[in-house]
Amino acid sequence: MEDKILLSHGSGGKQTNNLISDLFIKYFDNETIRQMNDSAQLNLEHNRIAFTTDSFVVTPSFFKGGDIGKLAVCGTVNDLAVSGAKPRYLTSAFIIEEGYPIESLETIVKSMAETAKEAGVQIVAGDTKVVEKGGVDGLFINTTGIGTIYEGVNIKANNAEVGDVVIVNGMLGDHGMTIMCERSGIDIYGELKSDCAPLNTLVDSILNICKDIHVLRDATRGGVAAVLNEIAETSRVSIELEEDAIPVSEEVKGACELLGLDPLYIANEGKLCCFVPEKYADKVLEQMRNHQLGFNAKIIGKVVEQVSQNVYLKTIIGGRRIVDMPSGQQLPRIC
Repeated sequence: MEDKILLSHGSGGKQTNNLISDLFIKYFDNETIRQMNDSAQLNLEHNRIAFTTDSFVVTPSFFKGGDIGKLAVCGTVNDLAVSGAKPRYLTSAFIIEEGYPIESLETIVKSMAETAKEAGVQIVAGDTKVVEKGGVDGLFINTTGIGTIYEGVNIKANNAEVGDVVIVNGMLGDHGMTIMCERSGIDIYGELKSDCAPLNTLVDSILNICKDIHVLRDATRGGVAAVLNEIAETSRVSIELEEDAIPVSEEVKGACELLGLDPLYIANEGKLCCFVPEKYADKVLEQMRNHQLGFNAKIIGKVVEQVSQNVYLKTIIGGRRIVDMPSGQQLPRIC
């Protein structure tokens, strides 16, 4: 196998087939993908399904705590999970720049395979395109996912109700600040790394003890601030946060102070916001804390009835300010 990707690897001919068989099937191997059909024929047992797709253009492609391949699998798995679905199958599409190192591509594909195995999903179909040098920044990945929705679950962004408690499963801002620090050459936060992780086992554990979850959202681009503003608007409610309850690591706090950023607006790739009726809040919080991806879970606020649909922050000194929807993009290409 060549050391570098050539335009011929995207021609659909022999080198394309070699790339597929020698690299992708080597790591994604399963009965469905071995059939090499143009589309995967899947038996979903007539269940309700969730279907999602996402593209990943993060730079740098490799970062502390993950890489673009791990991110691509986690991002789509998490979108399915927070819809109340059990992720089942993914597709993967690669857009590769001519000259991209085969070794780097293999590392990324292997990372995807390992993350998919961890999440309990199969990568069953895909596509590869190679473009001229300069036509793409190294490598872009698209993933599409299908999942079966759990029986008795109705999780939607417009389901938040007055009295709901808002829970997050851990420290905020790790992914976005990791990317920013690596881009900026900041090396003083050695313990800081991306929180990139598949959340489906955490969601599964929550739904096993409480199916009356109103809203679940993973707080990716725009961070918790963006997600909560979207929920407030679609549910026609207001959300009140407690500043001293927001879980942020010392590393992220320090980096945010250095760069002039707010942790509420920083992207995460392994954090979710859960809206649950108050009577179930303690039980859900305890369940989260018993999971490896939720041991730092905290209640950060509640849904309140207001004339306008806003997100408010009760500050440590007793004030109250609006947490606006992010304007523009603080950290481009973080996922």
